[in-house]
Amino acid sequence: MENIIRKPDDMRIICEEQTSDAKAEITVSESSILVQVCAQSARIKRIVLRWKFSTRTPVRIMGDKWERAYGDMTWGSLNGEIFMPWYFLASDGNATAGYGVKTGANSFVCFQYDAQGITCHIDLRNGGKGVCLNGRVITACEIVYKKYCGISEFEAAKQFCAVMCEDPVLPKEPVYGSNNWYYAYGVSSKEDIIKDGELVASLTKGLANRPYMVIDDGWSVNSCGGPWYPNEKYGDMQKIAETFTQMDIKSGIWFRPLHDIEEETAHPERCINRTENRFLDPTRPEVKEYIKETVSRFVSWGYKLIKHDYSTFDLFGRYGFSLNGMITSDGDWQFYDNTKTNAEIVKDLYLLIQQQAKDGVVIGCNTVSHLCAGIHPVNRVGDDTSGRHWSRTRALGINSLAFRLCQNNTFYSADADCVGILEKNIPWSLNKKWLYLLAYSGTPLFVSIQPKAVTEEMKKDLIKAFEINSVQQNKIAPLDWTYNNTPCIWDIDGKKTEFDFTENVYPALLDFNTQPY
Repeated sequence: MENIIRKPDDMRIICEEQTSDAKAEITVSESSILVQVCAQSARIKRIVLRWKFSTRTPVRIMGDKWERAYGDMTWGSLNGEIFMPWYFLASDGNATAGYGVKTGANSFVCFQYDAQGITCHIDLRNGGKGVCLNGRVITACEIVYKKYCGISEFEAAKQFCAVMCEDPVLPKEPVYGSNNWYYAYGVSSKEDIIKDGELVASLTKGLANRPYMVIDDGWSVNSCGGPWYPNEKYGDMQKIAETFTQMDIKSGIWFRPLHDIEEETAHPERCINRTENRFLDPTRPEVKEYIKETVSRFVSWGYKLIKHDYSTFDLFGRYGFSLNGMITSDGDWQFYDNTKTNAEIVKDLYLLIQQQAKDGVVIGCNTVSHLCAGIHPVNRVGDDTSGRHWSRTRALGINSLAFRLCQNNTFYSADADCVGILEKNIPWSLNKKWLYLLAYSGTPLFVSIQPKAVTEEMKKDLIKAFEINSVQQNKIAPLDWTYNNTPCIWDIDGKKTEFDFTENVYPALLDFNTQPY
């Protein structure tokens, strides 16, 4: 597990042009490598760094993901053909080493580790083309390495995350509550959401830290898209928020910032110029104003939590499980402002939403983990769980919680997604275990409860889980994650706890890249 904090053995600058004036400066300090780039006329696409050394002893590796995890995080053998976004851990059983870049980079960075060395790919493109820096010098990334002895792989992961993110933004108090998506799936109304609020208020009665009631997709005039005004089933959104306040619960709302059907139809020139989809280009001044006005409206309505979704897909055309090692394929498209890298554009979007939310909580979903760290206080670390299929919750929820728990309170508050409770769907004996694990995890616990599905037994379990999670003071760690990508053995407050996450509900066959929804 070689220390790579030294000059790389090889460096390549890849530009649109055959010859270019692009330059990269590598500055090595005791603890990191600073990579700075500049070009006057050349359009830089990426930089590739290579450290050469031989690995001849058994090593296992575990890498991160661009945005959410999709049930696919795992420890494995050396494999130079896979890419690991942002950072990876390597363990020989005696020590664990972390290799990565600090959060907030101005590029998309991933690593490959093979028996002959480590390769670092630094993607500086704008859209699918090279960025036009026009003489601007930018810090592409800061590469860090740490080796840990005498501690577990999980503790090493947590400590290394703290090295990568020196200034996390965290919620002022623990975030938890209810979200209506995983039982309603977009079919809801004002009457329904008020009942949801009444239920979560009753289950958290007497708790000092009050829960959120998050209104997910289904409230706006278009399904999964703007304009972001209420449909006739919901009516006055401000009155709903006021009703929640009267219940002594906090209001939350979901939206998709880069997709507004009416805006895209009326102003196609404001869209990203890809051919396969039409979404708003956040580098256009008119779109920035649109996002500002939208978020400000939510705040004026009284919403204390704003969840924004789909931005990685809308920006780059793919979800994380189908993204390649360079965030998006090469192609003849770029953003309106072609002087900024894709990473800079993503960060600008997150900052814009966060600033307009003022002192409210922002949850990023389908957001780039390493770029929202230090901006958003809460981030969804995995793809959607399910209120219908336990196999999906087990595959995605438990995997995401275990493998990204090291990012909780080091990058942000890590949201591993909901406990979906529907009548005659997932056996309570299984959902109760997921509820219990989230409650003690120190991460946000959100439940999605179909009111008619709740039994007295469930109410008792939910009341206890909310009580525990409202303070989020427990310490938890996966114990079998180095050989089981759905860990069943956990250390909870110093006590070894084993879970049977299968019982008689066996894993489903994969539906393309993931479990059925």
